[in-house]
Amino acid sequence: MMNKIVTLLPADTYNVICRTIISEEDKKNLISLYEPIIGPIALALYFTLEHDLKLSDVISAEYTHHHLMTIMRISLETIKIARETLEAVGLIKSYFQEGDTNSYVYELYSPLSAKEFFYSPIFNITLYNNIGKSEYDLLKYEYQIPKIDLKEYENISKPLNLIFKSSNNLESFEISERSTLDLNLETIIDFDLVISSLPKGLINGKNLTKKTKELIEQLAFIYNLDTLKMVEILRMSITEKGNFDREEIRKAARKYYQYNNNGKLPTLVYRTQPEYLKSPEGDKSTRAKIIYMFENTTPYDFLKMKNKGVEPSNRDLKIIEGLMIDLELPPSVVNVLIDYVLRKNNNKLNKEYMDTIGIQWRRSNIKTAEEAMEIAKKENNKITKRIEKNTNIKPKGENPAWFNVDTKKEEMSAEEIQELEELLKEYR
Repeated sequence: MMNKIVTLLPADTYNVICRTIISEEDKKNLISLYEPIIGPIALALYFTLEHDLKLSDVISAEYTHHHLMTIMRISLETIKIARETLEAVGLIKSYFQEGDTNSYVYELYSPLSAKEFFYSPIFNITLYNNIGKSEYDLLKYEYQIPKIDLKEYENISKPLNLIFKSSNNLESFEISERSTLDLNLETIIDFDLVISSLPKGLINGKNLTKKTKELIEQLAFIYNLDTLKMVEILRMSITEKGNFDREEIRKAARKYYQYNNNGKLPTLVYRTQPEYLKSPEGDKSTRAKIIYMFENTTPYDFLKMKNKGVEPSNRDLKIIEGLMIDLELPPSVVNVLIDYVLRKNNNKLNKEYMDTIGIQWRRSNIKTAEEAMEIAKKENNKITKRIEKNTNIKPKGENPAWFNVDTKKEEMSAEEIQELEELLKEYR
């Protein structure tokens, strides 16, 4: 990354290199999903750079930036801002070479697919905040795929090796492919300003560890905090030894957000499961109804429901917030975890316990309510068998009633049946 300031001039030249295949679906996603975030000028620059490529070329002819100014009818400074916007969201990568006439290379990359976009915490939340709930719901509906239950069908697709014979006579060569850039998140916080603004002699660069900086950046994004606001929060989080208490930073940032937003939490806590991670419709079984409830209830509302309508405590919300922000667990998975832990831990949410399970589920790539229910039951059975084998003592704690929801109703205890009915009744 360049540290020096480079002045962009009309005579500076550029070439465009295509690092991807841009489909019609990509163009739709750029207009529907990206434009509300990056704006029309940045989008127009992307399409203009793409147009500079001939139909079958992977590299354009050489142009000057005056060419862009002429056909887009905008100033050079506006072009620069638009280019940097495209860089920030991973649509282009820019290279610079100094000379008598400076030259640039702009590499074009594909936008994220709709699925990747809606599952990205940053893009998803930013889009939601930019267009509002009504427009967001309309957009989400537009991208929703009709759900077909294939449980009663048999997969009869033939594998490739049964239809085609192999051959080793081909030479290797490179071919164009759809390629996206990893999102390069530049720092939101000016850490030099942070250090200079805090008590001298007490804080230095060593106090700001990599993990602490990552936490500060995450909180700054989620809670929309700039450097000066974060400095005030950090002042309240310094220990007597001059270190930062990460939990105090989180607590102070959360309080600041709530104070300035009428006590509400960031959008994540109030979000339901993304549409593409929901189960197919049509199944009328009790298990399907429970999964539907997990998928269509926000973690905040689910916890309130489990509290018999009482507002969740700040402590419990803090635990849930950590699962969704730090571990990036989807809402329905968090709901299953809440239900499981409350049953196993005497109706108490224990942070260490939930973090341990949450980390395991994150590593296992658990994304749906059904997957979370299955792994919870599987791991619980393992632990129960191990404890009973080593101690001959049945472990304490009750299982959620949905552990037995696949069995016949008459095989379930009356208490389990009542719990399921109350759970679904509360949701309805």
